[in-house]
Amino acid sequence: MTSADALDQFRHIARERAFGRHVGSDRPIQTGLDALIAEVESPSLAMLAGLLRSEEPEAPELFDQVLGELGLLFHPPADPRAAKWAMAHWIAGQIADGSLDPAAGTHLIWADIAYDLGYPAELEPLVHCAHNLDGWEESGGVSIDELNGEAVEAAKQFLGRGSGAEARD
Repeated sequence: MTSADALDQFRHIARERAFGRHVGSDRPIQTGLDALIAEVESPSLAMLAGLLRSEEPEAPELFDQVLGELGLLFHPPADPRAAKWAMAHWIAGQIADGSLDPAAGTHLIWADIAYDLGYPAELEPLVHCAHNLDGWEESGGVSIDELNGEAVEAAKQFLGRGSGAEARD
């Protein structure tokens, strides 16, 4: 793992936490360990990486401290709708770059975002992909790879449209 990879892990977990996703204490600790091995420098990194299982409750606070030291703190928009749009962009970006399974990502957009935003037209292609992937059957005549490809393309198109000012973070 490179230091850039380690920093990407920190960014990813920071966004997961900021968007209200559950992140177990073991992940920030492991990310700290990975970063330490990759020679990322931060005053509190060794403390995070060295936490024992009995010290896991300290991980969130130390993780935030390391994020601050690395300049990686992330705060979603204060407006709940804008935060949902920012989350949609973040998830679509992961679908598009291949770091998130298309079925899992489109399901998150469908279940955690589109509903709360009143199913806006900008998210309809991704919600459609979520339905197709959720109901996929081998006998349906369309391969799962084809549906995954459609989801990746829908994510890229969504990202390319920019979906208005409320979607930007």
